Amino acid sequence: MMKIIATNIGKVTEINYKGKIVKTGIYKKSVVSGIFLGTEDVDDDHVVDRRFHGGVDKACYLYSADFYTYWKALYPNLEWEYGMFGENLTVKGLNEQEIFVGNQYKIGEAKVEISQPRQPCFKFGHKMGDSGILKQFINTTFSGIYVRVLQKGMVKPEDKMQLLVEKSNNPTIAEVFYCLYQPELKRSVLNKIIDCKELAESSRKQIKGRLG
Repeated sequence: MMKIIATNIGKVTEINYKGKIVKTGIYKKSVVSGIFLGTEDVDDDHVVDRRFHGGVDKACYLYSADFYTYWKALYPNLEWEYGMFGENLTVKGLNEQEIFVGNQYKIGEAKVEISQPRQPCFKFGHKMGDSGILKQFINTTFSGIYVRVLQKGMVKPEDKMQLLVEKSNNPTIAEVFYCLYQPELKRSVLNKIIDCKELAESSRKQIKGRLG
């Protein structure tokens, strides 16, 4: 059973990136009282660039608590705390290789549907103090998961993430993430992912572009 370890939100933060001031919402802090999942955003969580964050297909971002150990070993000098990856929900037991696009879950008062993996950007590299982490992130299956919110509601630490609907004929989040970056894949594999109706349109468009 997957369980919520931490609920996190962020304020707008300004960073200096290559001599330019850039705003970001990736610096999140845990909220012990929980967070409210809306249809396009988490309440009080500041989204800066809506081209890549927020909206129906990216209403809330989940990351596995289990993978923190892996990253801490690589970056032992960072000040580690939940929300480090910009996730709204830190989840024990979450594994992208076992979660299918379109799966539906009850989390606290909310009901969500799995929509797509997260793709890292330069702001993540800046936060971690190493742009090389982007390549490391891409070479794992530890992408984290975006969800649609089918039913709004409060989610608190210790809430269970209960499976309601499993779409086992759909690709897993790990498979989609792999297809977003690998240069050579069979057309049949790409077609299977493109045909998944629950997949977020942004991921579909990116993968479809590879078919020419």
